[in-house]
Amino acid sequence: MRDKITERWNTYEAFYVQLGDKKVADIVITNHAKIRYNDRIVEKTNDSDAIASFIWECLKQGRIEPYYRNEEDVYLIDEDIVVVAEFTDLPGEIDIMGNPLHKMIVVTFLGKMSETMELRDLKSYYSWLRHSRRMTLMKNSRKMR
Repeated sequence: MRDKITERWNTYEAFYVQLGDKKVADIVITNHAKIRYNDRIVEKTNDSDAIASFIWECLKQGRIEPYYRNEEDVYLIDEDIVVVAEFTDLPGEIDIMGNPLHKMIVVTFLGKMSETMELRDLKSYYSWLRHSRRMTLMKNSRKMR
């Protein structure tokens, strides 16, 4: 997912985009993220390349920001779409200064905050999910006795 050419013939754009302290040079969309994107963001998009190009454009335009200040896993696109991503170093790829370039692996799309109110505070949402799952497991184990 790299930009190849600009308007002028035989010239190249910078091939990484700065996101926080990461220099993103490549984007990978997991199968789970593709399914969640189709379910929760835009229907009828079955192409991972289309999703990756959407993320790449958002990165270039500065429309992606961390969900929390110190959090490096969860990001917001256009202050609405919640995305979980991981970063790994690209082997053998460095910038001009010798710093490593990164691959952005989009793990999942949690949804739109405008449609799902629970996404406005992820920490309380996840604690509620853990609690409800634990209570369901406890209730089911009582039934089995």
